[in-house]
Amino acid sequence: MTDDETEPATQSVRERGYHFFINRRFAAINSTIMNVNIQTVKFDADKRLVEFVEHKLAKMDRFAERSTGADVVLKLDKDYDKGNKVATLTLHMPGGDLVSEQRAKTFEEAVDLAIDALKRQNEKLKERYAK
Repeated sequence: MTDDETEPATQSVRERGYHFFINRRFAAINSTIMNVNIQTVKFDADKRLVEFVEHKLAKMDRFAERSTGADVVLKLDKDYDKGNKVATLTLHMPGGDLVSEQRAKTFEEAVDLAIDALKRQNEKLKERYAK
């Protein structure tokens, strides 16, 4: 797929307020390649936040060995009492996806909470298949 084929879809999505920030492939610890798609809604993420998310997801590959990719959606919400930063992480695995949506006062905290929830989901899945 060339860049020319994906450009019109990206432009129409940007008009609706979505910003596709990054799509990177990086080699994880066990030398498999994991696709990470990071989307931001209603704001532009800085380089430090993107590197934080990538660093956390690289560590996630130790727990989810069979993962093929991850989608991260970071968005701002109007609810200031519970925290207006929302992180939705989707970990693609054979046989199904693991999804976690967490909100907090900062994006870093929301990503940490979402990754912890994905770890718990993965452990439950491993226990279910071990029986």
